[in-house]
This record gives sequence, structure tokens and C-alpha cells, in this order.
Amino acid sequence: MNGFSRRKMLIAGGGALGALAWTWSPSGSVARAGTGTDPRWVWDAEADPLVAALLDRGDVPRVNELLRTWTRNDQPLPAGLPDDLHAFIERARRLPAWADPAKLERAAAFTQVKGPYLLLGYGLGSGMMSTAIPGEARAVYYSKGGADIRDRIAKTTKLGIDLHELNAFHPDGHIIVTAVKTRLVHAAVRHLLPQSPGWARTGGGRIPISQHEILVTWHSLPTFVMRRLAEWRVPVSAAESAAFLHLWQVNAHLLGVPDEYIPATWEAAQAQSRQILDPVMGPTPEGVSLADTLLTMASQAAGPGQPIARDLLNALTRYVAGDRVADWVQVPREPVWDPLIRTGFPQFVALREKLVPLPLLPPIAWTLDEVVRRLMMFYLSEGKPVDIVIPETNRPG
Repeated sequence: MNGFSRRKMLIAGGGALGALAWTWSPSGSVARAGTGTDPRWVWDAEADPLVAALLDRGDVPRVNELLRTWTRNDQPLPAGLPDDLHAFIERARRLPAWADPAKLERAAAFTQVKGPYLLLGYGLGSGMMSTAIPGEARAVYYSKGGADIRDRIAKTTKLGIDLHELNAFHPDGHIIVTAVKTRLVHAAVRHLLPQSPGWARTGGGRIPISQHEILVTWHSLPTFVMRRLAEWRVPVSAAESAAFLHLWQVNAHLLGVPDEYIPATWEAAQAQSRQILDPVMGPTPEGVSLADTLLTMASQAAGPGQPIARDLLNALTRYVAGDRVADWVQVPREPVWDPLIRTGFPQFVALREKLVPLPLLPPIAWTLDEVVRRLMMFYLSEGKPVDIVIPETNRPG
């Protein structure tokens, strides 16, 4: 689809998206320069036509079957892939020249120590925020992933787990593979979702998952979590902060975000977030439905017969995500648990940070966090391997 017709489709979407102006300067990016093109008008110039061609040629089932065996960063690509896809993946799997191995190692150490806060921030904060971002909520709801939300969440969770593995970028890690596969999925959704009647009614016919929307989601993760760590008074050194940002910068690059849009500093990230995340958030029926599904699944994650009390989960979600987001997605207020969480969580942070210097705490904490992550994945995937596959259809109906 050419740029002019894409532009018309974007305008047809109307609403708040069309009213916002892009003023963030590429001088604040890791590239330090760029064209300054509004990311709402930028998708993925390399992946989009490739995946559209795979779909049109009927190659996707064979490609998905072949790519199931490609799981580790150091693995060669399976034989038999179409030549154009093989060439694309070999380019897409390369780390950017500006990637800093020392910072990535430091980010792994930061994750090891601060895991509980990150789990809460991502799971109950970012997860709920995604349902209060209308474009993202609708894209999830009407795409194929919306028909099996457990599977959709499992794949999203896999991306987060692989990014935060201690060996994430090592040869035996998995994040490079997972990020590249996710980039292919995004390209497929861009091709398929405009054909969905549900998306046509609510998305205005726009092509979804523009670079603007990827950045919105990006800020709902690391930028949001860093804000919460500051609000919770979790000690974070300058080196840890820079390393955590770098982890997410590299991840954005692997997901196909042009370097001119990736913030170089937290100051630049916060400025970009204020411009593109805050104004687009709000309630939608799809978001309310997804939020309820997420909380229902979270309450059952402890296992059969051991559900987490929904009122406690509601209160914790409201504390982490914030009242505005919780109200938008209709998370009930809990008169007993809300004040207890507000007073008890800061005490938990203070106690835990006093224990952090103990020699065995980081590995023990990491092990416990990893058990929680793996149990969560086991529950979401129903004990089956999680494969990130290129969709061929939208949500039925």
C-alpha cells in the first residue's frame, strides 16, 4: 500500500490520533538525528511488504512450521525458508552497532535484584495500561489474538521473560529470536486487520501498529515502570537506570523501531511519553472486556482451587496502575484492601531494600521470581511450548 493511501486511511481514523502533532526531536534519539517524520505515518517498510507477500503466496503455514525449530539466538535459520524471508531475518537478528554488552549485562543484574517490582509493574501496571490504550485494545481484541486471549498473553509474556533472562543476549538466549518473530507478527496484523469488519467499525480502517503505536506500548512498559520505581522509592543507581533503558532500547531496535524514534535518555523518554502516551489513553468497551479477562486469568493463576482473592487483586491493580487507568477499565474500588495496599506496600519496599545487601538475597530472589514467571507461563500455555507464529486470519466473527 503506497504512502498516499496509507495517509488517507490514517485521516479516516480521525479522533484524537489525527489531532496530535509530532514535535519530538530526533536529536534526542539514539541516532541523534533523523528526518523528524511523524511516526503515525511510519510502519515497517521492510517487514510489511515481505509478510504481505508471504500471506498472498500462501507460504505462512510452511514458514510457521519451519520457524518452530528456531528458538535460540545462536541457531542458524532452518533450511527451506523462502529466500526473501531468510535474507530479512539475517538482517533483522543483528544487534545495532550501538548495543553495549556491558550495559546489557548490568541490566541482567538489575533485573535479578529488582525482579519483584518489575513483575508487578509489568503485570498489573503495564498490562492494565494496555487495555486503556484504545488503539492497542482494539487491535488485540479484533486480531486473531483476541479470540484466544490466554494464548495472546502467553506470547506477550514470553517476550518479556526472554528479554529479562540473565542470558538474554548470549548465544544460548532467546530474545533476539522472539523479537524478530514478534516483528513478523506485527507486519501480518497490519496486513490483515484492516480487512476485519470489527476493526473497520472501531479503528476507522487505519493500518494498525504504526511506529507511533509501538512507541506508545514501549512507554507503557519501561518508562511507566521507571516512574513507579521512583514513586515507590526503590533505590536505583545511575548505572542501573542507564542499563535498564539500554535493554529496552535494543529491544525496540529488534522490533523494527527506527533508531531516530528510540529515546537516548530517560529525560528524552519521559518527554516522548508525555507527548504520545498520555493523550491517547482512555476507556473503550474492548478495553473493559480485556481488563476483566486479564484479572480473571490472573486470579486463577495460582492453580485450580487456589485462586487469588479478586478483591485483593483489584486493590493491587489499582495501586500499581493508578486510579485513572483502573477507573477507565472498570476495576472496582475495594474499601478494605485499597488503604491496606497503599500503606503496606511502601513498608514492603523499605523492608526488602534493607535485606538486599545480604549476600544470598539476589540469587534467592531471582530464583523465586523465575519460579513465578515459569509457573505463569505454564498456566497461560497450559503446559505447551509457546510458539510465536505469523497469523493468517483475524478474530472470527
